[in-house]
Amino acid sequence: MKVARFHAPGDIRIEDAPEPQAGPGELKIRVRNCSTCGTDAKIFRYGHHHIRPPRVMGHEIAGEVVDTGARVQVIAAIPCGTCAECRRGRLTVCPRQESMGYHYDGGFAEYLIVPAKVLAVNGVNAVPDGVGFAEASVAEPLACVLNGQSLARVGAGDDVVVMGAGPIGCLHVRLARARGAARVFLVDVNARRLAMAAELVRPDAVIDSDAVEQVLKLTGGRGADVVITAAASGAAQEQAVRMAARQGRVSLFGGLPKDDPVIALDSNLVHYRELTLVGANGSSPAHNAEALRLVAEGAVVVSDLITHRLPLPRVLDGIDLVSRGEAIKVTMEP
Repeated sequence: MKVARFHAPGDIRIEDAPEPQAGPGELKIRVRNCSTCGTDAKIFRYGHHHIRPPRVMGHEIAGEVVDTGARVQVIAAIPCGTCAECRRGRLTVCPRQESMGYHYDGGFAEYLIVPAKVLAVNGVNAVPDGVGFAEASVAEPLACVLNGQSLARVGAGDDVVVMGAGPIGCLHVRLARARGAARVFLVDVNARRLAMAAELVRPDAVIDSDAVEQVLKLTGGRGADVVITAAASGAAQEQAVRMAARQGRVSLFGGLPKDDPVIALDSNLVHYRELTLVGANGSSPAHNAEALRLVAEGAVVVSDLITHRLPLPRVLDGIDLVSRGEAIKVTMEP
């Protein structure tokens, strides 16, 4: 079978590999779609401390169970299920968390073995009728968005700012509307990507410069109830605090580069405005199941966000499209 393996930064190869065989408690899947994301682009460029090459990449996975033909979606982040945090229901912050495409071979392959520990935490979800494999693969990033918005308490009547017009930002816009937000504003410094995203998700306003000033103007000086930084940008995080309304919530959704993780924070704004700053780290198996339900019910439409469908040998083209911001969502079809 064909696989896309990471060997070193800047070195992903399409290779032939023997078809894998499932062991006790494992599941063999025929991968139908595995979508790409900004994390794949970062791994290609810089590597990742959890990846010991050679490793088959890809963590947004949907396919068919080989023995039964059942249509399934697979989680990316794998909690251990037994540690103190997992026992408290805090699966997204499991200190022993592992991931598909990092610790285990991922979905940029024709076939995939799902480890027993994924099944042990209910990490394989049935794809509902009417949902395609490509759409099911997008349930994984939507699950992460769902976790972030739940932590930030996005709800009815909120003015929400989404900073970053990539695929995650688009999903945030759509989910915020599904959760009852009054208005959603989309911010990006890349005017071309912003226009492409806005054409699809139709925010109430788009902002490509002077973000704090523009948000305050749009909200009559009040600021936004929720600001979500769906970009790996320290500047965006600093701006987010300044544009938040009193008792507003700021979601530091996009992680910063490991070598530049520190921002300047006006703590008096947090203190006097009673702001809440909250992180968001991936998703739980339950978030994945909920994301699939939202897609199936049409509450969050994802099909039109998939702008490119490519065969597996073109995975580097897909990663390049993501890196240059010329696509919303790219999915590989092994």
